[in-house]
Amino acid sequence: MGLVRASAVAMAVALLVPAVQARQATAPAAAPAQAKPQGAPPAAAGAMESDRKVAGGGITAAGWQGKVDASAAKQGGTINDSKFAEEGGAFHLTVGPAASYWNPANTASGDYSVKATFKEAKQTFSHPHPFGLFIGGNKLGTDQQSLMYCVAYRDGSYLVRSFKGDVVTTVVKKTPNDAVAKAATDAPVTQEIEWRVKGSRVECAVNGTVVAGFDKSEVVGDGKLESTDGVYGIRSAHNTDVIVSGLKLTKG
Repeated sequence: MGLVRASAVAMAVALLVPAVQARQATAPAAAPAQAKPQGAPPAAAGAMESDRKVAGGGITAAGWQGKVDASAAKQGGTINDSKFAEEGGAFHLTVGPAASYWNPANTASGDYSVKATFKEAKQTFSHPHPFGLFIGGNKLGTDQQSLMYCVAYRDGSYLVRSFKGDVVTTVVKKTPNDAVAKAATDAPVTQEIEWRVKGSRVECAVNGTVVAGFDKSEVVGDGKLESTDGVYGIRSAHNTDVIVSGLKLTKG
């Protein structure tokens, strides 16, 4: 009897082993880890790049004002977390929170063009930050403000957005264009940005080439710009260091 039991156990084990091996052979392999692009900055545990606070900040250029974006204000950011100074006939922006800057005396109406030259010595953070001009500024500094800006990045892209109160509308998403200057992170870059308003058309040009154009009806109206008439000024994303020169209005 003992011999019979031993034989039965041995047979059961012999039948079980191949079945286990088969299940192991068909188990799915673990997914490989996703590769990161070479040179990509390390992930920040889901956090976005923080706004810096510039020591000794504030606006010292005579007549100029500014307002940080609503998202920055909700985090406690203020216009005094950045520097906006006039230096040698140009404006030097050392920016913490993203903001718009203007002089209430700088107004445009009817047919006009507004342009300025922006120089950035190098990229100071992990990715390019844009800067440019806005037009159609009305009720600036209030929760009912409206404006539209066109900005350029050192990676050869541009972007057009508008503000209506605290609502931000992307008019043209970040888009590459050969007209926009490109530069390595440690090299200087210069962009000439211009708004042109004539008749029923509104256009943004970068380095002399129109990169975006609209009928006024596309950008003016309910939930959009109050008008293309209004204050013009300077727009900067957060954490930039840029020199703005030649800010000029031309009528007609």
